[in-house]
Amino acid sequence: MSTLHVIDHPMIQHKLTIMRKKETGSKDFRELLQEIALLMGYEVTRDLPLMDVEIETPICKTTAKIITGRKLAVVPILRAGLGMVDGIRTLVPVAKVGHIGLYRNEETHQPVVYYCKLPEDVQKRLVIVTDPMLATGGSACDAITMLKERGCHNIRLMCLVGAPEGIERVQKEHPDVDIYLAAVDEKLNENAYIVPGLGDAGDRIFGTK
Repeated sequence: MSTLHVIDHPMIQHKLTIMRKKETGSKDFRELLQEIALLMGYEVTRDLPLMDVEIETPICKTTAKIITGRKLAVVPILRAGLGMVDGIRTLVPVAKVGHIGLYRNEETHQPVVYYCKLPEDVQKRLVIVTDPMLATGGSACDAITMLKERGCHNIRLMCLVGAPEGIERVQKEHPDVDIYLAAVDEKLNENAYIVPGLGDAGDRIFGTK
């Protein structure tokens, strides 16, 4: 069973509360999402392996540690997942970025794939899939399946807010993929939106409503 990590640092919770407010505009929403993604990135990458290297400080030679052996890829689920990429790349500037395009059929609430472009060596990387909302889990599961079909075997899912239904589905369909959230919300409503949630993250990021 995959592990659910709820990163409830006070700064993350504070910023998330501001994002939830309906009066928060697109500019502030975007900036807060990037800031939370950066803060969450510290936990998502906590177990990256280190190696010793010899360096010379202004004072003397010494042995210090650097990250080794595990390159990163960030794969946002379009379009809302794009809002988390810059935060992670601030933390890991050398991370490559792929894109998976999915949209939700408003009648069936099921995801439909329309785009997939990944780094050539994505199967050799630790892949962080980003999407602010983990609602039904359909988009996340489909994106993870697409990555596995392309040889990826080290995948983590990073979302802002998750519903119990989506968490359960990802854990059932992809028990090898750990989930990182800033908050677990109450439930889904009849339109498969997270309650209390924060609305349509894509619309709020890009100002399309």
